[in-house]
Amino acid sequence: MAEDKFDYEKLGLKMGLEIHQQLDSQTKLFCRCPNSLTDKDPEITLYRRLRPTQSELGEIDRAAYEESQRNLQFLYQAYTHHTCLVEADEEPPHPLNMEAVDISIILASLMNMKVVDEFHTMRKQVIDGSNTSGFQRTGILATDGYVETEYGNVTIETLGLEEDAARRIGEEDGMVVFRLDRLGIPLAEITTSPDMHNPLQVQQVAYQLGQILRSTKVKRGLGTIRQDLNISIKEGARVEIKGVQDLDLMPTMVENEVERQLNLIDISRILQDRDASVETTIHDITDLLKDTESKVIQSIIQSPTNEVKPTAVLAIKLRGFKGLIGREIQPGKRLGTEFSEHGKKMGVNGLFHTDELPAYGVTQQEVDTINEKLDITGNDAFILVAGEEQKAYNALQEVIKRAQQAIIGVPEQTRKALDNGNTEYLRPLPTASRMYVETDIPTVIIDKQHVVEIAANLPELPYIKQERIQKQYNLSEDLASQLVHRNQADLFEEIKEQLPNMDSVKIASDIVYTIKDLKRDNYDTSKLTTSLLVEIFKLVEDDIIPAAETEVVIKDACNDITPMESVKRNNLKKLDENVIKEAIDEIINENIEMIQQRKMGAMGPLMGKAMAKFQGKADGQMVSNLIKDAIMKNMN
Repeated sequence: MAEDKFDYEKLGLKMGLEIHQQLDSQTKLFCRCPNSLTDKDPEITLYRRLRPTQSELGEIDRAAYEESQRNLQFLYQAYTHHTCLVEADEEPPHPLNMEAVDISIILASLMNMKVVDEFHTMRKQVIDGSNTSGFQRTGILATDGYVETEYGNVTIETLGLEEDAARRIGEEDGMVVFRLDRLGIPLAEITTSPDMHNPLQVQQVAYQLGQILRSTKVKRGLGTIRQDLNISIKEGARVEIKGVQDLDLMPTMVENEVERQLNLIDISRILQDRDASVETTIHDITDLLKDTESKVIQSIIQSPTNEVKPTAVLAIKLRGFKGLIGREIQPGKRLGTEFSEHGKKMGVNGLFHTDELPAYGVTQQEVDTINEKLDITGNDAFILVAGEEQKAYNALQEVIKRAQQAIIGVPEQTRKALDNGNTEYLRPLPTASRMYVETDIPTVIIDKQHVVEIAANLPELPYIKQERIQKQYNLSEDLASQLVHRNQADLFEEIKEQLPNMDSVKIASDIVYTIKDLKRDNYDTSKLTTSLLVEIFKLVEDDIIPAAETEVVIKDACNDITPMESVKRNNLKKLDENVIKEAIDEIINENIEMIQQRKMGAMGPLMGKAMAKFQGKADGQMVSNLIKDAIMKNMN
C-alpha cells in the first residue's frame, strides 16, 4: 500500500476495531451445554419466523426493519446433548457462566481496563435468524482501557461478554437453515474508540489484541474470532466492515474505503449541482421487452414457475444520474454495483442501468423505447430489474432508497470484507433502538478482591513467551514461534520440566511437526497426553531407542499401543555397544584397501555402510568416533 496516497489527517480519518472472540470455557454462557460444535446429523428441527419489535422508546431499528423485508423463514437444527431448551428459546436462560467471566477479567486486566461492579445483561435485537429468540444476550464487563502503539495509546472503550450466534448452514427458496450448537458459546467483544488515524496503526492494534487474546483461554481455528473495522472521514459517514481477518490486507482495505467515500462525496456534489432526484414510481416494462434477445431477461419472463410466482421487468427513473451509475468508486466496483448489492438482498440476481446499455442482448432500439416510456431526457437514467414480480418490486424499493442516499452523500452501512481489499453491502448500520433490558437474568455482582487476585496472576503474552523460550531452551526462532502460535509452548515446557536433560530441539520438533503431520493424516492425536509424551521421550533420554524413532512410537500411541509395545513390535531398541563395535570391525576389515588408498577420505563411504547396517539403532556420533579411530589405526 502506498502510505502517502491520501492525506489522512486532512481527511479526518477515524478508525476503530471490534473483535469478537469465542472463549474456551467448559460450557455455554447461559446454559450448561458443552462449549463445542458437532457435525452429527441433527436430532431435532425447529421452525421460526422473526419480526422486528419496538424499543422502549417506541422506535424500530433500521437494520432489523430491512431484514424483515426479506420475509425469510428459519429452520434450526438441534441436538439432545449439544443444545437444550435455552437455545430453542423454550426455557429461560440459566445463571451466567462464571468461568467465562473470569476469562474476560483476565482479558480486561491485560488491556488495563476497569472491571465493572455489576454485570447487567441486555438484549440486542437480531432478526437475521442467527438467534431463535430474535435477540442476542450481551453485557459490558469492563471499560476505559488502552494498548500502546508507536503512534500513541489507543483506548479500549468496552469489553463485552455475550453469546455467540447460531451457525448458518445454507439457504434455499427463502428458507435459511441454522445449527444451534454454536448459539450460546461465550464471546468476548472488544471495542476500541475511534481514535486511530493511520492504517498502519489499526493494523498494529489488531496484532496486539490478537496477542492478548492468544495468551488466555480462547478458542482457536476457523470461525472462532471475527474482526470488524469501523471507518469514517470528515465529510463521509461511519461504515462498519465485517470480517476483516487478514491483517496484511487491512491497510489496503482502509485505503479502498477512503477512496470509496471520497468518490461518493464527489458524486453527491455532482448530483446536487444537477438538481438530481429519484422518482419513486415503479414502472412495469415487461411488454416492452417481451421479444428481447437478452437471454437473461427472456429466461426470467419465460420461466416455467411464473404462473405460480408471476415474473416481471420493472424499472425506475433517476433524474440527473446519467454517467454516474457506471462511475468507479473502488477498484473494479461502480456506483451501480452498490445499487445491485442492495437489490440482491431482496432475492434478485442483479440489475441493468442506462450507463451499461445497450448490452447483454438489450438493443439500442429497446433502450430508446424504455427512455420514451419513462420520459428519460438529458442527464436522466433508468434502472431495470427482472425477476419474480414481488422480489423485483422490493429490490427496486431498496435501489430507490440507495439512490436517494447517493444524492445526500455517504450512507452509514455495515459492509462485508472481500479478499481483494474491497467491500460489499450487507445492511444499514444498526442503531441504539435495538437494545433493551434482559428481564430473565439477575444482576451479577463482581467481587473486587477476586479481580485483584486475577490481575496479580496474569498470563505471559505470546511474543514475550516466544522470546523467552527461544533463549532459555536454545531453540530456533521458527521452532519457538511455532510452539507459541500452535498453543503448544506450555506442553513443551511441562515435558522439559520432567526431562531436563532431553534434547529441547527434538521435543519441540516432534510437538510442532510430527504431531501436526499425524493429525493431518487423521490420527487421533488427542490421545497424546503430556504423561504419555514424557514416557516416549524418556525412552530416548534413557538410551533405549534412537531419537529418530520417536515418530514411530508417537504414531503407535495414537492407536492405543503403549511405548514399550511399540519398541518391541518395531524392533526399535538400540544396539548394545559391543555389538556395534563388532559390526564396525567387520566393515573395516572388508574395506582395508579403501582405507589405505583414501585414508580419512574413506570416512564418508564407511559411515554410509555402517549407518545402513545399523538402520538407526546406533548413535551416529558413537559410530563416527569408532570408524575414525579404526581408520587412523589402519592408515599405515
